[in-house]
Amino acid sequence: MSSVVAGFSRRSFAAVAGLAMLCVASHVAAQTAWPSKPIRIVVPFAPGGTTDILARAVAPELSKVFGQSFLVDNRAGAGGNLGADIVAKAAPDGYTLLMGTVGTHGINKALYSRLPYDPQKDFAPITLVAGVPNVMVMNAEKARTLGINTVPDFIKYAKAHPGQLNMASSGNGTSIHLAGELFKTMTGTFMTHIPYTGSGPAMMGMVSGTVDVMFDNLPSSMAQIKGGKLKAFAVTSSQRSAALPDLPTIEEAAKLKGYEASSWFGLLAPAGTPADIVLRLQQETAKALSLPSMKEKLLAQGAIPSGNTPQEFAALIDAEIKKWAPVVKASGARVD
Repeated sequence: MSSVVAGFSRRSFAAVAGLAMLCVASHVAAQTAWPSKPIRIVVPFAPGGTTDILARAVAPELSKVFGQSFLVDNRAGAGGNLGADIVAKAAPDGYTLLMGTVGTHGINKALYSRLPYDPQKDFAPITLVAGVPNVMVMNAEKARTLGINTVPDFIKYAKAHPGQLNMASSGNGTSIHLAGELFKTMTGTFMTHIPYTGSGPAMMGMVSGTVDVMFDNLPSSMAQIKGGKLKAFAVTSSQRSAALPDLPTIEEAAKLKGYEASSWFGLLAPAGTPADIVLRLQQETAKALSLPSMKEKLLAQGAIPSGNTPQEFAALIDAEIKKWAPVVKASGARVD
C-alpha cells in the first residue's frame, strides 16, 4: 500500500509540477506576445496639423509590420498637455503611445506653472520621427490688399498699426506660438495672439481670413502655400528648407541675427514600458522612415525624417528643455 501511495505521490507531484511549468510558460508567452491588440497613438492636437500628419504617415507602416492596427487618437487641449497627460498616466504595456512635440516635451515645462506630467520622468522616449522648420505665412488676399510682400514689409506695417494684425497659433505654448512671440520680441511689433486647439483649425482661420499671420509648421501649411491661399514670407529655421529652397530664413529676410525656432515630433511611451517593446518600436519606425516612398513624402512637405535611438531622443528632450526655458522667460509668455 505504501508503495502505491508513494508512486501516486510521485506521479501527482510530477503532474502538479508540469502544470505549474505550463502556467509559467503560458504567462511568459502572454507577456511576450505583444502586440495582441490594436495600439493607440495619441495625438495631443486636433486633426490636420503636422503632429497629426506625421502620426498618420507612420501608423499604416507600423500596422503592416506588427500585424495590429495603430490607431490615431486626437486628444487636443491645453497646448498638448491634455493628450500628453493621458499617455503619462496610461498603463506601460506598449498599447498607448504619444506623438510628442517640442511643445509637450520641450517648451511646456517652462511655460506652464502647473504641468500635469513630467516630460522626462513620466515617459520612455522611443524615437524622433521628424524635425521641421516653421514658416511665416499670411492670408494671401490680406497680404495683397495691404501690400505686404516680404518680412520687412510685414514688420513696417505691424509697427505702424500695432494690434491691428492678429496672430494664430495651434495653442498656448506650442512652438508655433513661441516662434511668433520670439518674432514679436525681436522686431518690437505687437500682434494679438489667437490660440486654436491645433494647427488644422488655425489653418482654417487663416484661409478664411479670420486671422492674419501664423508661424506654422511647414508640412501643415505646404498645400495652402502651393494653392495660393497663403503667402509664405520665410522659414523660421537657421537654414533654408529643401522643400521651398527659394524662401529665405527670417534671419536672412529681416536681418534678425539669432532668430531660430524649429519644431520636432517623436514617439514616446509611458515610463516603465518594457525596454524590448520600446526597442522594437524604435527599430521598425526607423525602418519605415527610411523607406524611399516615406522619405520622399515627408521631405516634399518640409519634414526631415529621423528614427534615432531612444537614448538619442532622450538627450534631445533634455537639451530642448534647457534651450526653451530662457526663450519662454524672455518672451514673457506664461500659462497658469
